[in-house]
Amino acid sequence: MSDLEDIVLRRPALEDGMAVFRLVKSCPPLDINSSYCNLLQCTHFANTSVVAQVNGEMVGFISGYVIPERPDTLFVWQVAVAGKARGLGLASHMLAHILDRPHCADIGYLETTITQDNPASWALFKSLAKKLSADFQSSGWMDKKAHFSGQHDSEALVRIGPFKSHS
Repeated sequence: MSDLEDIVLRRPALEDGMAVFRLVKSCPPLDINSSYCNLLQCTHFANTSVVAQVNGEMVGFISGYVIPERPDTLFVWQVAVAGKARGLGLASHMLAHILDRPHCADIGYLETTITQDNPASWALFKSLAKKLSADFQSSGWMDKKAHFSGQHDSEALVRIGPFKSHS
């Protein structure tokens, strides 16, 4: 795979759920959700999620949702990119694809959580903030001991915005 032109981006569908499950499983250190969760992401959250494919093979997936109490905020749940598609800017391309959808016309903020030891995610979201000419803020949110019973690293809450133009 040489560039983004080979990649098709689209809304996920119910039939994509198990391929999403397999993709996430192949992308450590991502948390593996249940296949049922991935099926829900591909249906209930399809307007704010994206599948990336090359010749019918899934090489990327982002799941997100609009926070019910804050309809101007998109929460990005998970970003997965297959090894063979890394280094092309696919994650950034997928985020822009979601933000450009009519369903996200009123989105002015993006939030996500990132562990401290995930430099790729930090770089992705800092780059997005720069592209959107938006503020980038991070703060502690989910604590390893208090929230994860010591079984998962702490997650920082990242908030990008406000922004007006998604492109």
